[in-house]
Formats: sequence, structure tokens, C-alpha cells
Amino acid sequence: MKNSKAWLILTIIGSIGLVAGIGCIVATFFIPKEELPELEFPRIPSAVRKDAFYSNLTGLETTESGKTAPTYCIQTPNGTDGGRPQAGLDQAGVVFEAIAEAGITRFAAIYQNPTSAVIGPIRSLRLYYLEWDTPFDCTIVHAGGANDALQALKTGSYKDLTENYTYMYRSNMGNRRWNNLFTNATLLAQLSGDRGYTKSEVNGFARMTPDESWHDLIDNSVSEKLVITEPAEGDISEVKPSVSEIKVRFGSSPTFNVIYKYNPETNSYDRSYENGTAHEVYSCPSEALGKVSPEGACILKQLSPSVVAIMMVSEKKADDGYHENITTLGSGNAYVFQNGRAIAGTWHKTTVRDQIKFYSMDGAEIQMAPGQTFVEAVPNYGSVAY
Repeated sequence: MKNSKAWLILTIIGSIGLVAGIGCIVATFFIPKEELPELEFPRIPSAVRKDAFYSNLTGLETTESGKTAPTYCIQTPNGTDGGRPQAGLDQAGVVFEAIAEAGITRFAAIYQNPTSAVIGPIRSLRLYYLEWDTPFDCTIVHAGGANDALQALKTGSYKDLTENYTYMYRSNMGNRRWNNLFTNATLLAQLSGDRGYTKSEVNGFARMTPDESWHDLIDNSVSEKLVITEPAEGDISEVKPSVSEIKVRFGSSPTFNVIYKYNPETNSYDRSYENGTAHEVYSCPSEALGKVSPEGACILKQLSPSVVAIMMVSEKKADDGYHENITTLGSGNAYVFQNGRAIAGTWHKTTVRDQIKFYSMDGAEIQMAPGQTFVEAVPNYGSVAY
């Protein structure tokens, strides 16, 4: 990068004790002082930690029991008719976003070990959300759904929780209209205990460990890598190491199109809508547990996932001319944004129970950074710009 910024020489000296002896590693990087992330170098590399457990959902460190704790896939609205702000969405490990109907997007949010006092609202299920949910071995939490999705639930040996006032409740506070069905961490835990849903074998995305991701972030900050060229129009074969903004267009509505801005201080992507509105959600502390409203028990915060993965999908109107049909199996173009850069490639999903795999253009499977991951299913008539 050619500019007048003052450069800071960062020297990392790490000593790793091995059985055969002690090795010394010295690395020097030239990084703009303003862009240097404030991250603590791990004192014990995860590669030599025999006692570490990492979540198959998020890639973050967890406990042995936390690794197999029950998962919940909760269908969450995103409409302006009372669906926003969502509650507890900041605790979801993976969130799929796709159009549900009339250009309005909806989320399939996957939780494991939630503590949120309010989670929701909860809305109806579509078949494509179910097919993305399946590899996470989760309880499908929804309020009814499309006929093909409900039929698949009955015949597919799923753990299912449709609208149920033992484990869900209605909140009449605020202007929610029909988007007022909620649950919480206590009720979900009660559900799992009552029905024997005590474990989940999560088939998650390929992940880096936190230590590997830290090194990847530092490697991506080398000044020489920030000198990039714009790819030709339509060419997705080029990696852009430094990406500050991602524009996701599902269609023509600025109310549902999304902008992510990379935040180097948190190494995450601040999420807003194209109309300039920050995507805020209610963050609900566990001490407020009970059948409460998000407006009365929670605080607002902006969503800022660690990873944004984008799949270009085949999509068309359903036979009713209102809902959507999205093809979940097969492959298509993809982009993965993490640690401040973009990786262009492809996505592949072979069967409903197989997890989506993301590959770079050289054919290597992309290892995602740990943390909350948003997966955007962008229709073939939509676009991605960065």
C-alpha cells in the first residue's frame, strides 16, 4: 500500500517447547499503525493444547459437554411488520438468510448453549430452511410452515417444536402484531429435558481454531498484500485480501438488501441495511429469564458477525406466485469474508443431511474463522459487490 502512513514494525517472538527441544520462531511484519488489530497473542498455541474442545457450530472454545449440547434451529422473521428488532439473534452461532416471500428475508438461526432471556420472534418454516438446518442435528423451532416443509418434518425423523405454549409464549408489548411469539433459553432447556433431546451431533462448517485464525489475521495484514487490483467484471477467481465493505442485494428493496462494514477493532462485520439503518437486535441478559418481552428486558446492539459467507443460489417463485423455491443441493458461486479479506470460490451440498462445503478457486476447502457466521443465500437475480 502506497501512502504516507507511519509504519509500525511488529515483531513476534514465540518460543515453543517441544519434546525434541526448543524451537524459536521470529516473524516481522510491516503493518499500518492505524490498522494494527488490538489482539493478544495466545501464550499457549491451541495446536499443543490437549485439553481444548472446540464447538462444531462456531469453532470457538467450549467444554466437553458444551460440544454436544442440544442445538435449536429457530425460524426468525425480518419483516418491518413487527419482526424487527429480533431478540437473542446475537447468540446464534450460524444464521442463514434468504427470501421467504415478496422480497422479504427470513432467518434460520442455529443456537447451542444459549443463555438469552428472549429468543425470537418465531415464524413459519420453508423447505429450504429445513434442508439447511438438517446437518446441525437441531430441534426445528417454528410456527407452522409450508406444506412441503411440514411433510418433510413428519417423514424425516426430525426433532420438531411447532407453536407450543408450554415452550413458547406471546408478548403483546410493542407493535409486534403477529410477530410476537417467543421462547427463551430456560424453555428450550426444559423442552430438551422433557423430550429427551439431550445431545446434538453437529456437522458444522470447516473451521480454523482461534489460534489459527489469529495467525491468518496477522498474515492478511502484511502491507504488501494490501496492494490489490480490481477483478474484471464477472471474474470471481481473484482474492481481494483487504475488503472494507460488502454489499448484498437480494432484490430491489433497500429495506432488505444488506451492507457489511469490516470493523478492524473487533475483527467483525457491522451489519446494516441498504437504506442506512443499522441492524440492531435485542441482547437479553440471562438474569432476566422468564416469559418477558424483549422491549422490557433487553438492550439493543448492532449485529456484527465474524464471518459472512455468500452463496449464489437458483431461486424462482413458487406455484402460488408469492413464496419462493430455492435449490439447496448442487453447487454455485460463493464468497467467504473473514479476517478482513475475501475468498472467492464455490459452494457444494450433495444431500440434505450433508453440510455445505465452501471451496476456494484452487479447490481447497475454506476453513472458516471461529465466531458467529452469517450465510447469505443470494438469488441468481441478486448480486454481491465488494
